[in-house]
Amino acid sequence: MNPVVERAATAGAAWRATPAQERARVLADVADALLAHADELWPVADAETHLGEVRLRGEIARTASQFRLFADVLRDGGHVEAVIDHADPRATPPRPDVRRMNHPVGVVAVFSASNFPFAFSVAGGDTVSALAAGCPVVVKAHEGHPRTSDLTAAVVRRALPDPDLLGLVHGFDTGAPLVQHPLVRAVGFTGSEAGGRAIQKLIDERPDPIPFYGELGSVNPVVVLPSADPSTVAAGFAASLTLGVGQFCTNPGLLFVPGEPGEPLGGGRYERAIGAAVAATTGGVMLTTRIRDGYLRGIERLVERAGTGEGVTVLANGASGTGQDAVAPRVFAADLEAFTEGLPELAEECFGPAAIVVKYQDPSDLPAVLRRLPGSLTATIHATDPEEARDLLEVLDRLAGRLIWNGWPTGVAVCWAMHHGGPWPSSTAPAHTSVGAASIRRWLAPVAYQDWPAVLLPQELRDDNPLGVPRRVDGHLHG
Repeated sequence: MNPVVERAATAGAAWRATPAQERARVLADVADALLAHADELWPVADAETHLGEVRLRGEIARTASQFRLFADVLRDGGHVEAVIDHADPRATPPRPDVRRMNHPVGVVAVFSASNFPFAFSVAGGDTVSALAAGCPVVVKAHEGHPRTSDLTAAVVRRALPDPDLLGLVHGFDTGAPLVQHPLVRAVGFTGSEAGGRAIQKLIDERPDPIPFYGELGSVNPVVVLPSADPSTVAAGFAASLTLGVGQFCTNPGLLFVPGEPGEPLGGGRYERAIGAAVAATTGGVMLTTRIRDGYLRGIERLVERAGTGEGVTVLANGASGTGQDAVAPRVFAADLEAFTEGLPELAEECFGPAAIVVKYQDPSDLPAVLRRLPGSLTATIHATDPEEARDLLEVLDRLAGRLIWNGWPTGVAVCWAMHHGGPWPSSTAPAHTSVGAASIRRWLAPVAYQDWPAVLLPQELRDDNPLGVPRRVDGHLHG
């Protein structure tokens, strides 16, 4: 038995019973602590990830804002989804008194991501949403930033009422025992499709399989329609593609652009503008040697495809950064027919600053191709005429969890309305999000109380509503 999990479970019993308003105060204290220790945190993270002071300070601020958001979620009280149906003997059949609300599931195992050492790591969105739900957390630290993980855990623990509410384990060999520990009741993961499949296999081997919320691969298609401006699209695309050396789950990996009949592949006005913009970019050092090697393998696969001369070519190469694990941005071009024939391989994610620009002749040809793409976290349209996009909406809202108009997918707002999930393989549970207020729902499970004595009911379900939480009573919303 893992003592870290056992201590977390013991600490979780008191945390579960802590009133939501008090949990909110604790989360706000954690936010303050992270900001207060930013000068200590970012240099350690920079030494391990090469992400730089500006990016890392911004990420610490984002991480703190996530804790503040969930403090607001707890003060609001709507996350418990309280519902009351009073008894009605005249109903057919007669209805008993039934009241329902959400409760925390128990210990949550979290696997840190490589590309966000703060916002998707020890103090990341999975951790804060689980703590807000009333669950203790045990984090499997990412091997790319172990010292950052230790320091972050120490900062957070000092603000918690019991440091055992946040457990931390290191090493590849700790993952399987953590997932299969009988006291672990759910798992959150951000990483590769292969990693997600491995965790799901471990869960399936449990005598009691548990929920798995994984965020995996995503190519995030962007559709450029004829009314869009080529120079604007090219500048935005190059910036989004190369942000953070392309190491974002929302990196735009596919870009569909209009072309004219008879023009050579790569010679259209959109392709020329995009090629020039990407050629002017410079790459950088990737997070780990393993991630760099994976990127280079993906590039090699696309170069081999381009070498066949069958509708795929190299469109542009950026400059390589300096450093042992530095890479250069690479963009390829394909005509729609060759891209379609190359599916599903050509739609596989190449994690890093790489993308394929696909040229089409008629927007009416796009829906059939888009339906064949794997599920993504985002899908984007660029146009100045909304009517151009009408026939694409029905396809895109089944392809991705977030639809963007005249913007770029990199950058995920931490807010109440955000949905950061999508169909497989972008996530294992498309009804849920790993960013935003709704992510708390992953760590809650409903319980219904039928004809229960009023004195034994949770305060959220008592008729006088002493906590003032929003509720649905006899079919009507209150609060």
